[in-house]
Amino acid sequence: MSESPPPAFDAAAFVRNLSERPGVYQMYDVVGALLYVGKASNLRKRVSSYFQKTGLGPKTEALVARIAEIQVTITGSDTEALLLEQNLIKSQHPPFNILLRDDKSYPYIFLSQGESFPRLGFHRGAKRAKGRYFGPFPGASAVRESLNLMQKVFRVRQCEDSFFRNRSRPCLQYQIQRCSGPCVGLVSEEEYADSVRRTVLFLEGKSTVLQTELADEMERAAERLAFERAAVLRDQIRHLQAVRERQSIESGDGTLDVVVAAAGPGAACVQVLFVRDGRILGSRSYFPRCKLDEGPAEVLAAFVPQFYLGARDDRDIPREILLGEEPEDMAVLAEALSQASGRRVVLTSRVRSARAQWLRLAQETAQQNLGSFLASRARMHDQLAELQEALGLDAAPERIECFDISHSGGELAVASCVVFDGGGPLKADYRRFNIEGIRPGDDYAAIRQALERRYTRLKSGEGKLPDLLLIDGGKGQLAQALEVMEELQIEGVTVASVAKGTTRKAGFETIILGRERRELVLPPDSVALHLVQQVRDEAHRFAISALQKRRAKKSAGSPLEGIPGVGPRRRRELLRYFGGLQGISRASLEELMRVPAISRKIAEDVYAALHDA
Repeated sequence: MSESPPPAFDAAAFVRNLSERPGVYQMYDVVGALLYVGKASNLRKRVSSYFQKTGLGPKTEALVARIAEIQVTITGSDTEALLLEQNLIKSQHPPFNILLRDDKSYPYIFLSQGESFPRLGFHRGAKRAKGRYFGPFPGASAVRESLNLMQKVFRVRQCEDSFFRNRSRPCLQYQIQRCSGPCVGLVSEEEYADSVRRTVLFLEGKSTVLQTELADEMERAAERLAFERAAVLRDQIRHLQAVRERQSIESGDGTLDVVVAAAGPGAACVQVLFVRDGRILGSRSYFPRCKLDEGPAEVLAAFVPQFYLGARDDRDIPREILLGEEPEDMAVLAEALSQASGRRVVLTSRVRSARAQWLRLAQETAQQNLGSFLASRARMHDQLAELQEALGLDAAPERIECFDISHSGGELAVASCVVFDGGGPLKADYRRFNIEGIRPGDDYAAIRQALERRYTRLKSGEGKLPDLLLIDGGKGQLAQALEVMEELQIEGVTVASVAKGTTRKAGFETIILGRERRELVLPPDSVALHLVQQVRDEAHRFAISALQKRRAKKSAGSPLEGIPGVGPRRRRELLRYFGGLQGISRASLEELMRVPAISRKIAEDVYAALHDA
């Protein structure tokens, strides 16, 4: 009996759940061979362009016809994505990528030494000249962009020595405020040395120290009413924020693997980043099967020994492995890896600086790839079919809606509505409802108001009714939903609530179905239960993000007011660091976390308050 062919790659479901952040995508064929590596400033937009119906060239059509799997790695910036893309192309030689014959080395920024007025310049090739080399940068354009920025901010000369020594009057760069004029003595050696020092701080990635200096000087200038100087310093801070790329700077001491896990209903994704000499050279996603409610630590405890000790290809074990969670018996695992490799192997999960950034990128990538895996059409088909059987439905539900309520101490209640179909979450159909005119903390009245507003509109033809309506709650919430359906005379919608079990742990939920209040407890490894959990968890997440936005907007003053944990001191640090509210709004999560006294939790709250979650 011949084996059935593997299912075709479901591009629509994959793209629908893809992140819009910068990153790198890797395309594989049915045997797992890498076909192509690409970068994108917006992963969803770029990857979706491969699957449009018209306008593809012959090469692209040939590539798309062979795609069986796509994996992505989220990066912190476009520059990091470009650098990672080039590392992958050079190390793996994908057949559909253009491979350069000359294979030029990476460019650097050069700062001369041993002179009264050092110069900055572009450098590629052997490092023979006396001075410091900063890099590597992903390309010549990145170096020139950085040099152009530093002309504006620090005004350190970039002219050749022969040009510098033969000037009798300042050049055009001085006239347009791109140089301080050291060639004709318009700046003292002390002032110039201070500009060089700040340039080095920027190139070394010590932006926190540098921006603190600039912020302090800006405040002193404002206090003495030197507002023009304060505005210049403010603009310098904004310029630094716009182009600071931590991973573009070579650290030279980072050779390790980063291994993190993201766990979801009945599935997990383990993401491995391979970091060599301070640069991410590649990443890979793995999807171990989970039957119980394993968390990330349990997944890593099972994955790491199989990955490094059970590998058939004599996989290299690095001296350091950074883990997203600390599994049990981590010391025993480290000892086993040390014996297998013949040298000491360190396992760690508590890190700072660049290692913390690699860890965050790996965690975000794992969450993204897990979401894509959970939303794959083949998996959704199986889950919907089993859910049909479990609930006794006449047909598998084609559209599911789920509601949840969130509030802050009973105040500012919001309701979320998330929508799933056979391809996973339909985020364009998500809705938020600010609940008004009810007694604080009355979840029954809140769910009733949200349902009435939602289904009055759907009843009038503004949208499509679901086949299955899920409510996060117990029998009381279910009763409210059934009453609304009856009052609006909506038929053909199966209504159920999802109540936490007595242990309140995932895998022990009770589904309460319809007017009969029939209670179902599905086994923990049921794929139907996993789908219900996924939909319920997404409704909860969306409700929390809606609550954070409403709390932020309630404040009559700055949008920063009203964010939990952000008092006057932290607001001042944020404004100093970014030069104003506009800079804070443009900042990424990683940049917010670099501000003194701003933890990851507070950074997430600030980001959610200023952006759509």
